[in-house]
Amino acid sequence: MILIKSGKMRRLTWLVGMLLLLSTGWLQGAEADTSPVLNHGQKWRVAYYHGGKYYEYYQYLKATTEGLMARGWVTPQRIPEHLTTARELWRWLTESAHSDYLEFLPDGFYSAGWDRSNRAALREEVIARLNQAGEINLLIAMGTWAGIDMAVDRHRVPTMVISVNNPRNIGLIRDSERYQHIYVTEDPQRYERQLTLFHDLIRFKTLGVAYEDSVEGRSYASIDTVQRLARERGFQVVNCYTQSDVADQSLANRSVINCFRELVEKVDAIYVTAQGGINHDTIPKLVEIANHRRIPTFSQYGQDQVRLGYLMSLSQAQGFPEEGQALADVAIGIFKGGVPASLAHRSAEANRITLNLKTAEQIGLYLNADLLAAADQLYWQIEQP
Repeated sequence: MILIKSGKMRRLTWLVGMLLLLSTGWLQGAEADTSPVLNHGQKWRVAYYHGGKYYEYYQYLKATTEGLMARGWVTPQRIPEHLTTARELWRWLTESAHSDYLEFLPDGFYSAGWDRSNRAALREEVIARLNQAGEINLLIAMGTWAGIDMAVDRHRVPTMVISVNNPRNIGLIRDSERYQHIYVTEDPQRYERQLTLFHDLIRFKTLGVAYEDSVEGRSYASIDTVQRLARERGFQVVNCYTQSDVADQSLANRSVINCFRELVEKVDAIYVTAQGGINHDTIPKLVEIANHRRIPTFSQYGQDQVRLGYLMSLSQAQGFPEEGQALADVAIGIFKGGVPASLAHRSAEANRITLNLKTAEQIGLYLNADLLAAADQLYWQIEQP
């Protein structure tokens, strides 16, 4: 059984207090005017680009849409629960949603399908359209692929780059005047907070990380942060390379499962990082593999995956509503003439501790009552997707 000793508990209590202190949300000034306006009598034309299907992209798009509804830019209505992908949601926005101010372009949804051979051609197609005067007023670039492809100086259309881990490390945040049309969200200390909490709780000596060994994959996994903290805190990182951004979903799924099987034989804990092979089809198997070998897991993703059986995470209390409202306000600020690069960049993600007590029981982890009291969300069972 893994015990949390009194000294460790004091450190953890201090850390929890610091997390709550740091959880300040978006760095904004006075309340901005968010009332709807037209674009010189016309609706604002909105397009979307992503590298491929990924559940978190749907969540961000949904939350942003709901934020626009809350501000009156889109007529409020319930988004159907059966929609699960960004493409499905975009189709619904073009066919069923109503707005007097925004037009979600029916032919404005672009996806490379994680096909690297098609990526360059699609990028050129989108950039060519962006350079047609008045064709697109706002581009939503969702994810690291999209950010790398669209956060460029080859067009001047305001572009919101969303859902990118460590955007500064891969050069997406620049001070140059040539990139003032680019908005990028970031939370520079997000993954440091996650790993610091995990290490203070578990005190692992070896940490397993499965990720794709590419620019995008290392960004998703925040590998630079993982390696820096390993040096500072004296633990070893054991890598296992997966295939994430690939057109064949089954290949991505198998690669993650195989890595988990390999890592549980070598490590004390696993940091579960964002990638294409971690999804509702694979999570039950990954949880089974880790829990069977009594390996603690920390999910980058947040509470939804803790509900499905990972040990813990830091996340928003109710999914993405805070983030979505903040992103909607950024879009509104752009429509009202704000310079994208000058708008607030801090993520709205709060630092709320989520724990799965059934997983703790299965891996033999005793949780001190003080930690349980500090947790914002407790799951008593391992649920199925």
